[in-house]
Amino acid sequence: MTELKIELTPATRLAVINVKQCIRERYGDILDAYDRTLYFSHHTTGGYIDQGLAQRLNHSLDSIHAFLRTFQNLFPPGKSYQHDNMSLRTELTEEERENEPPNADSHLSFISSGLQSCVSYRNEGDQPVYFVDLDGVNHKNQARRRLSTVVGFNKDRLVDRFRIEAPTSDQDIDSIDLKDEQIGLFEKSQELIRQHGIEKGWIEFELDPNQPGAGLTVNEYETLLMQHDLASVLRNPMRYAAAGGQYLFRNPLAIPGKTWQYVKYDFIRMVNRTLNVPGFSKLFTDRTVNRLFTAPASHFLGMKQSVRFLIVCNGHPEESGSILQGRYQSPILVQWKKSLRGSRSVTATLRECT
Repeated sequence: MTELKIELTPATRLAVINVKQCIRERYGDILDAYDRTLYFSHHTTGGYIDQGLAQRLNHSLDSIHAFLRTFQNLFPPGKSYQHDNMSLRTELTEEERENEPPNADSHLSFISSGLQSCVSYRNEGDQPVYFVDLDGVNHKNQARRRLSTVVGFNKDRLVDRFRIEAPTSDQDIDSIDLKDEQIGLFEKSQELIRQHGIEKGWIEFELDPNQPGAGLTVNEYETLLMQHDLASVLRNPMRYAAAGGQYLFRNPLAIPGKTWQYVKYDFIRMVNRTLNVPGFSKLFTDRTVNRLFTAPASHFLGMKQSVRFLIVCNGHPEESGSILQGRYQSPILVQWKKSLRGSRSVTATLRECT
């Protein structure tokens, strides 16, 4: 196995960087000896496109940019996001308020587009691996430093698995920080890593598929972002959208049925203008329209049923590993339909790279 750390410097706010090429330029063909590679982003507005989605986009930079622009149309910068109202951010100091970027749109685009903090790729020649930064240049036009940890390996094995019940509220729309000590998910996971002496691998958290109405993401658990902006999107995913830059859908339920069909049609046209990928555009359009214009349980575009975190040794090979986390990263359970039993099952699966 080989572990690398690579720093990326985006040149624009929306930046798509071929990390595999960067590694080759800096470290040569070091990863060619391995069948698979794990890529981990330490950030909440920058992550990876999984291999399946990249294949559907033909590994094309133009297609990926078009795909991402669709979500930028759904969540334009500068709208009325509570996360970006610094006067409400009481957890920040005065200096931090001056420097904190207004980036709620980037967080919402990260979650909805299906970007991931940790992905596993089969090594297939020079096939690119893309890191996507949605907030690569801050509001002062300064490039941000982005860090990724990369692990090359050949095989993995199942080490252990356990299940916990994460308490949920009686509200349909809610979000729960699974890193909360009262839930105990991270504490039990870390104890098992120590018991088994795992040095490198990953842990995957997965929701019970028999409990619909919820998904998982890795992001910043900031109160205004989670409890206001994200909740607003789940109630009305077109709240911030400006399809074609012409209008803002504040209250879709108030639009008459026939007019609503025109709204849907206009949105499809917007998607097709920005996403013209053979074999992909219709699939994405159908999925988008079905989820955006039907029942709330289907609103959120890219919500996953599972998320991963890397396990590494943090420079101490004589010790067992620990769960690698970026400064603001949390696994977050997002609920848009309440659980009748007041909790949701989360399974943690521990795997070791060999």
